[in-house]
Amino acid sequence: MNNKGFEYSYWIALQQVPGLGPQRLLKLVEHFGSAEAAWEAEEGELLNLPWMGKAAQELIAWRRNIDPARLGKEFSRLKVGILVFTDARYPPELKSIYNPPPVLYYLGDLTALEGLKVAVVGTRRPTPYGLKVAHVLAQGLAEAGIIVVSGLAIGIDAAAHRGALQGKGKTIAVLGSGVDVIYPRENARLYQEIAREGLILSELPPGTPPERYHFPARNRIISGLARGTVVVEAGEKSGALITADLALEQGRDVFAVPGPITSPQSKGTNNLLKQGAKIVTGVGDILEEYFPAEVQVPTLEVVAGKSGGFQLSPIEEKVLAAVVSSPLSLEEIVEATGLSTQEINVALTFLELQGLVLRLPGGLYLRSFPGD
Repeated sequence: MNNKGFEYSYWIALQQVPGLGPQRLLKLVEHFGSAEAAWEAEEGELLNLPWMGKAAQELIAWRRNIDPARLGKEFSRLKVGILVFTDARYPPELKSIYNPPPVLYYLGDLTALEGLKVAVVGTRRPTPYGLKVAHVLAQGLAEAGIIVVSGLAIGIDAAAHRGALQGKGKTIAVLGSGVDVIYPRENARLYQEIAREGLILSELPPGTPPERYHFPARNRIISGLARGTVVVEAGEKSGALITADLALEQGRDVFAVPGPITSPQSKGTNNLLKQGAKIVTGVGDILEEYFPAEVQVPTLEVVAGKSGGFQLSPIEEKVLAAVVSSPLSLEEIVEATGLSTQEINVALTFLELQGLVLRLPGGLYLRSFPGD
């Protein structure tokens, strides 16, 4: 193990001291000059630091039973990447937030941390409208070269990650568990794809199971990485609103997608709009915030009701009309239109290429824009 690896071992060991916490850990390393020096400090020195409180005794007790070098070797065998606060590649956006994570664990492409990032978040219980909006917005952001950040939860988060991947862009999934713990299991395939094409990130050591209290803390990393946070659908007590609040506290932009006033899933987002969040009716509303005025940015209006001016055949028009109100399987489209499976497959391929139909998980299809 090289010197850098040894220093990482001490960061990992310190991170796991009960009661130490990110703020004290960073202050401790700064005080002693390195994680190794902090770990090896004399007991008297630690006990005389007034801001350490009971954490000094916890550290003294903890290090009697922990060998940092052995801990570092165990983590190396897991083939999980590690970034510590003093690394040159540690995301600068996180250094400026309250309570930045001292250690980050990752799987995938670390270059996903470079460049402009936007978070797309929302409820775990979305409507079909919310799913397609999240997918379309994330795809448009990815096609514009923006990295999409979200939390890999079912619902809006998963739709955002899928949209970014479909847009051939990078996406970052910030977990409320260790990076080697797939949660929820329904997103196992998506997790694998992000690990190959994007980045899986967590402040929690590998092997850490998902716990309810991990997720609010995780949200500060999602909002902290991103220049702006887009809330697609959120109920009045949605965790996505925590992310939006954190984004405001961190000096980031907050966007919200309007929804029906009768929809419980849109109460939170509609309240955000009343509080001053920027309204999003298309990806152009986000892009115009981050691109110079002279740059021509395509606007993808998710609340438009037309077919975008494309010349459709009668068969394509019939298929498009069938999928306008709710997600349908191929068999249901056959039943609704009376067309053959081959005719429908050809039509769906064209409609997907034109951005008029969205392919959802489970082999379902839905129009990308609500009807008139």
